[in-house]
Amino acid sequence: MAHSTLLEDRARALLTHFRAGTYAYGPGSLAKAGPFCLELGKRPLVIANRSSWLRPTVDKVMASLREAGVTLAYDGVVPGSRPNSPSDDVYRIALYILKHQPDSVVAVGGGSTIDAAKAAVVAASFAGVDPELDHYYGAGLVKQKMDDTDIKLIPMLAVMTASGSGAHLTKYANVTDYFESQKRLIIDGEITPARAIFDYSVTASASRDLMLDGAFDGLSHCLEVFYGASETNYELIREIAETGIDLIISGVLRSLDEPGAPDAVNNLGLGTDLGAYAIMVGGTNGAHLNSFSFVDITSHGRACAVMNPYYTVFFAPAIERQLRVVGAVYARHGFIKDDLDKLSGRKLGLAVAGGMQALSRRVGFPTRLGDLPGFSDAHIDRALAAAKTPQLESKLRNMPVAMTAEDIDTYMGPLLHAAAIGDFGPIKNMTK
Repeated sequence: MAHSTLLEDRARALLTHFRAGTYAYGPGSLAKAGPFCLELGKRPLVIANRSSWLRPTVDKVMASLREAGVTLAYDGVVPGSRPNSPSDDVYRIALYILKHQPDSVVAVGGGSTIDAAKAAVVAASFAGVDPELDHYYGAGLVKQKMDDTDIKLIPMLAVMTASGSGAHLTKYANVTDYFESQKRLIIDGEITPARAIFDYSVTASASRDLMLDGAFDGLSHCLEVFYGASETNYELIREIAETGIDLIISGVLRSLDEPGAPDAVNNLGLGTDLGAYAIMVGGTNGAHLNSFSFVDITSHGRACAVMNPYYTVFFAPAIERQLRVVGAVYARHGFIKDDLDKLSGRKLGLAVAGGMQALSRRVGFPTRLGDLPGFSDAHIDRALAAAKTPQLESKLRNMPVAMTAEDIDTYMGPLLHAAAIGDFGPIKNMTK
């Protein structure tokens, strides 16, 4: 209990440092929707999916807006996004924005709806000059367009309803092109929601699959950013990642015993919020990059859970310091039995990767790509092709080893084949 309390206190201190005054979280935070919205504008457009389990949350947000004296730009709620933010949902929401001309946007939902709203704001704001989303995939292209045109984006209040993506706190918007079965990514500080709210208790009724997919997404944010930490930000990222990973694993294990338990949803909310903080300090890399090519066969969190152990082995010689920190957390939860002090290099990576896979097996997740229904060699080809595109180059730069597009076939190819068959053996460690 003392360790858990210490973790929560540390998490809250980190979140206060991250978003003091612009983020309300925990019990009662939904009441901040109205006051926050007034700080952004008085004619918001509300975007949300009013499904059965989300309806009470949407109703509380709407009540807070009314109490604050907000006048809606549209007398209703614009339907949010389907899973993975399909591009047609983004353009549909953009049309509502163009029709009703709000001075702010309130997006209520999980990562898909919030990401779709972020991208829709971009498309609508630049509708008169360049509304094509393809022109904003990559890093910093929204800010570049703003500088070129003097156009400002409509500010957003994001009300999160699912622990995982951290979309309410970050500069990322994932959008899926279902014609190509490929996720694309807008990365720009200008699309970060100006205000955010997350009452963790709303996740208590979430399904087991939603809880687990979100948990492993948040865990992957902490893990991948920590792997790629530089000397200048290592200590901050270490504290964020170590605290976040510990909270998320604790929340997952507690949820398996008692789904929806208050301490479990609180740990998952705090832990995945720290994952969001992590990706605002650093960036994700290999597992996230590859997951974008598996959108047609599995969830994002599950794809990251499969891939991260293989990247752990691949990166191992370059990240021994990080592996000892991460390995200690997994060992504390009983997933690693080896004496990590006696291991180094690839052997250390293998031990930590084994602990990660033990957690996956504990929750019923697959540990190899070949176990994903519908997986084929075509997914490997798609992932390798996507990794070579300039739009996703940032994921290569975030790796703790200096991989370039020219290295993809030599190193990422064997890694993906290793993940397909569930054997770390074919993974080649980079020596340059």
